[in-house]
Amino acid sequence: MSELWERMLLVPSVVRLTSRAPKDPSAAWDGYWRGIHTTGRSGDVLWDSGSQTEHEQYTDALKSNFDPALPVIDVGCGNGTHTRWLAGLFPRAIGIDVSIGAIELARREATDLPNVEFLAMDATETGVGKHLLELVGPANVFVRGVFHVLKPDQQTSMAANLRTVVGNTGRVFLAETNFPGSSLAYLQQLGATRRRMPRQLQRALENLPRPGHFGTQERQSTFPDSDWQLIADGPAQIEVTPMNASGRSQYVPGYFALLAGA
Repeated sequence: MSELWERMLLVPSVVRLTSRAPKDPSAAWDGYWRGIHTTGRSGDVLWDSGSQTEHEQYTDALKSNFDPALPVIDVGCGNGTHTRWLAGLFPRAIGIDVSIGAIELARREATDLPNVEFLAMDATETGVGKHLLELVGPANVFVRGVFHVLKPDQQTSMAANLRTVVGNTGRVFLAETNFPGSSLAYLQQLGATRRRMPRQLQRALENLPRPGHFGTQERQSTFPDSDWQLIADGPAQIEVTPMNASGRSQYVPGYFALLAGA
């Protein structure tokens, strides 16, 4: 059977699952996180591989460009996997997420880290950048896998908040999935077939807004030259939880960018 035909046979399952997703994105994310029972490489969260390999892609760029005197904010922190990693690199790490359920889970998973804190807030909401600046002062910002699930107006609003937070001394590092094919091809690469839908994929489809991709074009629209200076960008490998029969590590084509305020 041709690959295209196999792909089309996924459509009924995808439509059935996505029809269950809540219409309100905030409610969708909170419902998703409150239903999570296990995290990490063999857990329920599609993008939470707990991968040292992926972190190693970013470490040199962060250490070379983030002012160590500033706190680092992990935007869209989820259960705090990346916040905990950042706390090993910098004196203070703050994870923020729109989902209270995610923040509660992140706090439970970071009880032994005194330099980590978590706050529930929507990074796309007007005024959040000013609020964060008042709370922690100028900061560096790490974003992994958030912009590609936002609508263009939300991307713009979030970038404006980040511009306020970084001020003149902070930096933004983002890493986003940037799969070049269709959404059905993306599901196939992650392990979906007409006979099998990995549980991590099923939970995401049933609960969350439909993702897109985020690459050079989207970054140029979201982070205009009038407000931002591009320091570096390029391809990245985003690791997800293994969903294939062999249990081998799985990667999604991604994009990274390192930015400063103009």
